[in-house]
Amino acid sequence: MKIKQLLSTLALSVSCAICASAIAADTIKVGVLHSLSGTMAISETTLKDTVLMMVEEQNNKGGLLGKQLEAVVVDPASNWPLFAEKTRELLTQEKVDVIFGSWTSVSRKSVLPVIEELNGLMFYPVQYEGEESSKNIFYTGAAPNQQAIPAVDYLMNDLEVTRWVLAGTDYVYPRTTNKILVAYLKSKGVSDADIMINYTPFGHSDWQSIVSDIKKFGSEGKKTAVVSTINGDANVPFYKELGNQGISAQDIPVVAFSVGEEELSGIDTNPLVGHLAAWNYFQSVESDENSAFIAKWKAFIGDDKRVTNDPMEATYIGFNMWAQAVTAAGTTAVDAVEQAMLGQTTANLTGGIATMNNNHHLSKPVLIGEIQDDGQFEVVWSTDSVVAGDAWSDFLPGSKDLIADWSSKTQCGNYNTVTKLCSGQK
Repeated sequence: MKIKQLLSTLALSVSCAICASAIAADTIKVGVLHSLSGTMAISETTLKDTVLMMVEEQNNKGGLLGKQLEAVVVDPASNWPLFAEKTRELLTQEKVDVIFGSWTSVSRKSVLPVIEELNGLMFYPVQYEGEESSKNIFYTGAAPNQQAIPAVDYLMNDLEVTRWVLAGTDYVYPRTTNKILVAYLKSKGVSDADIMINYTPFGHSDWQSIVSDIKKFGSEGKKTAVVSTINGDANVPFYKELGNQGISAQDIPVVAFSVGEEELSGIDTNPLVGHLAAWNYFQSVESDENSAFIAKWKAFIGDDKRVTNDPMEATYIGFNMWAQAVTAAGTTAVDAVEQAMLGQTTANLTGGIATMNNNHHLSKPVLIGEIQDDGQFEVVWSTDSVVAGDAWSDFLPGSKDLIADWSSKTQCGNYNTVTKLCSGQK
């Protein structure tokens, strides 16, 4: 009798295990790869919450392909090698169908070889330096021609800036972006003597001497501006020190590429009024889509004081396009979804339409916003229409002849328009 009971229990256990496995296989897993601790948590935690909101909304619509979505959240903790480990964990252990994540370029570069090796799919929602195109990554943030170049044009043409401070965190995004900007400024006749470049480590907090140097550099009778690629929580003491040393936007305007509403929500913005940021979205933009998104976000997060920002919009666009592509492909298989993504369109939050191009970059508008005393931005300039993101810069000798084209015809991230070859071919 005991043997019969034991066999019955064993059979039931196996049956339950099979049921659990079937249930697990009946969900579509969405990996969330954002730092929830460390120096980048100030920026990335909100993006984790944005993905969770989108997953919940999609499930309320009935999920995808008859299945519910399941978010799998990991914390790479602002540790760049850990991004690679967590990516491998998401793909091999959790078996996720897609990953939304990463902020800094060094974290994306850490992810890149792993996601290509395992043929995963990632949506990267933050402005970056370009000079990259992968079959396995969709870049929904701004390329340099959708942020850095238009920002310099605005400072040069509208504010008549002739002297330039390029201040950034010491890693690949600021260094490559500034390399592009130096080449662009020189093409406009700016001399080396009128360009000051400074890099600081992640989490840098002592800005007194650097801000003093900026102040001195800007006191020689030429209109000077700071182009900031400072990332993460180092922005808080940087802006505080600007205020401490009495540097106003009228004296030396700062245009930031990594400071949005979320970063400003933690500091006193009164001394910063008039300084600028370049993005593709601001919370203050008036459109029906944006009003609905803001209301949805505040209801989801349960806090009327929480703000929205550009990388949130990039996450929103990427998620909606991925859902459309999965539906169109009828599968979550990476190769099919990747091809179905090309040409996808969806409403952005500024009242227009975002399009995914064959180079895995979006077409989006470019906006310049001025910091207000409530921590929001007033749009002071925008492009007349959307701008298609360039994977490769027109201003670097090794890149100007390259394009990315992942359509079935070319399937190449660095196609040379002169040699007619994909890089590495002969």
